[in-house]
Amino acid sequence: MTAEPAAPDPPASFPRRQAATRRFTLGAPRRPTVSPDGARVVLLRSKGGDDPVTCLWLLDVAAGEEHLLVDPRELDVPGEDDLPPEERARRERVREQSGGVVEYALDASGRLAVFVLAGRAFTVDLVPGARPETVPVEGPVVDPRPDPTGARIAFVRGGALYVHERATGTTHLLVGAGPGGDADEDGPTVTWGLAEFVAAEEMHRYRGYWWSPDGSQLAVARVDDAPVARWWIADPARPDRTPTETAYPAAGTANALVSLAVVDLDGTRVDVDAGEDTEYLAGVTWDVHDLLVTVSTRDQRRVDTRRVDPDTGAATVLASDTDDVWVDLVVGVPAHLSDGALVRCADRDDTRCLVVDDEPVTPPGLQVRGVADVDGDTVLFTAAERPEDVTLWAWSRAGGAARVSPQHGVWSGRRAGGTTVLAGGDLDTDGTRTSVLRADGSAVPVASYAESPGLEPAVRRVATAEGGPSVAVLLPRDHVPGARRLPVLLDPYGGPHSQRVLAARGAFLTSQWFADQGFAVVVADGRGTPGRGPAYERAVHGDLATPVLDDQVAALHAAAEQVGDLDLDRVAVRGWSFGGYLAALAVLRRPDVFHAAVAGAPVTDWRLYDTHYTERYLGHPDEHPEAYARSSIVDDPGTRAPARPLMLVHGLADDNVVAAHTLRLSSALLAAGHPHTVLPLSGVTHMTPQEVVAENLLLLQVAFLRDALG
Repeated sequence: MTAEPAAPDPPASFPRRQAATRRFTLGAPRRPTVSPDGARVVLLRSKGGDDPVTCLWLLDVAAGEEHLLVDPRELDVPGEDDLPPEERARRERVREQSGGVVEYALDASGRLAVFVLAGRAFTVDLVPGARPETVPVEGPVVDPRPDPTGARIAFVRGGALYVHERATGTTHLLVGAGPGGDADEDGPTVTWGLAEFVAAEEMHRYRGYWWSPDGSQLAVARVDDAPVARWWIADPARPDRTPTETAYPAAGTANALVSLAVVDLDGTRVDVDAGEDTEYLAGVTWDVHDLLVTVSTRDQRRVDTRRVDPDTGAATVLASDTDDVWVDLVVGVPAHLSDGALVRCADRDDTRCLVVDDEPVTPPGLQVRGVADVDGDTVLFTAAERPEDVTLWAWSRAGGAARVSPQHGVWSGRRAGGTTVLAGGDLDTDGTRTSVLRADGSAVPVASYAESPGLEPAVRRVATAEGGPSVAVLLPRDHVPGARRLPVLLDPYGGPHSQRVLAARGAFLTSQWFADQGFAVVVADGRGTPGRGPAYERAVHGDLATPVLDDQVAALHAAAEQVGDLDLDRVAVRGWSFGGYLAALAVLRRPDVFHAAVAGAPVTDWRLYDTHYTERYLGHPDEHPEAYARSSIVDDPGTRAPARPLMLVHGLADDNVVAAHTLRLSSALLAAGHPHTVLPLSGVTHMTPQEVVAENLLLLQVAFLRDALG
């Protein structure tokens, strides 16, 4: 008898596929860099939509041909279970969820790449067929970077900065308390060449050293975290393991002592004068024109751009931006045009403008989001004409400001030598589309191996009053209008730095999946979120609770009025991080509106969150205790409000929003007689990259919300 063929496996569910594909990002091109002559583009990409091992690729712009340069599987390296703690921390700060080659650095000509795998450094020439070569230095190596000439490679090991000479194969300690270093000056709390926690988490500064244009000197950050309070991150599921010590600068407590020095290759160094009244080293730029540093006062109401004399360390203020509330840091500036003109961003009449030599060069209402590159006399930047779009623009003195990308969608890019990389998408297409735009106007598409979600969000925009939140609604795709009333699920982030209502499919995939489970999903960006101008962002100053919650309620009612079929007697809310805080806030302060919530990794007591973020919005807790009281939900009178079902979810290894936030809220709820559910995730950080965890979190949320809403 012939055996019946085995039935094919059923297709994986959306939660499983989303988890396995890291939200359908694996296999998509990312982190492109254009060589200065515009002839080559280097980028990262894995070989498949469920392949987490990232490879390094080279694209020949003229020929339009791609070449695989580095496949980590072909190199003799161990796995990534024992990454150096500095590298593990860096990946957590940048939310890196894949492995393999996740970071690289190029020399000034764009002909040599340096990267690290499992703590070992490698180089590869940027020519087709080149083979990676191991850098003969002892590990673990952190953040290796070539000097502009490609003759040397600097790297951090054990908190000290080293330089490797490629020609001779010799390596020497440049600065720090490594073997042969100055142990008397630099104790165990001092590192050289690394970014401190708040710089990486909040300022987008992930580096701690910068080569001079000729490769003869380095600007190096010295970080002493001795004043910072020590916290201990334990895993209760593994009581045999020693808790991890973390220097965490909570609001109102001491920051790390950060300074900058210029160090010659022989170790001679001069300290940079950053100003006695500045607290934060926000950025460093060193090009052929100047060494520039960006520094900020602790209250962030003043940000200075200073020119530094690398021979003496003396600094001169080139620009000083002040604001009665706070001054935002903008990625990619300061920078220089080819003629030395200073490029930065500043707020003018409620518009964040691109500024060249103190003159705004972008039109009112075009909100600049960040600068990607300066190519000669052309500035490539992202900006928003309407809140849901992030488009790519180029400005030059000859041509003014002109859009490079399509008018709608979410786009980014890089540029050098007249060649532009354009990447992004919109609501009409899946995933990220990447192309290389040659100087002659022709385009080369860059292949993506990302998996298609097979889920097309049906996004309905909802109008609100002028100054009201941006709102989108998603219904089940099989919903028949008028056939039934739908329970409502609000799915916000709702806070500073992040938007959820964007003109891109990827922004709504999870929301549409929740809608297909039988919910009307409302997504809203209220006051405090970016894209609408400085005044809209600053509306949360002194109160991170009331404006954001009021705007979610306004969004809910606007959606109910304009879409129909929304059952306002069954309303739930879910969120993660700030969105988790907002979800818990909703059921505690407005139980008349919200009937259930899932709060993931919520910030419940702002005194437990970091200095740079929290003090920007609420001030110093000793000076503004009322702002912290308004924004806290641990001591909130709402814990005595009518009980609503609440699920708290938290990773016990989270070193950003530590699990104490959830545990303290749980204790307060218990004391108030509030029944609630706590789901602790052992070994999980602020991210949830583990497939099983990410998949089941979605399924558990749906089950909880269905039960809670009846």
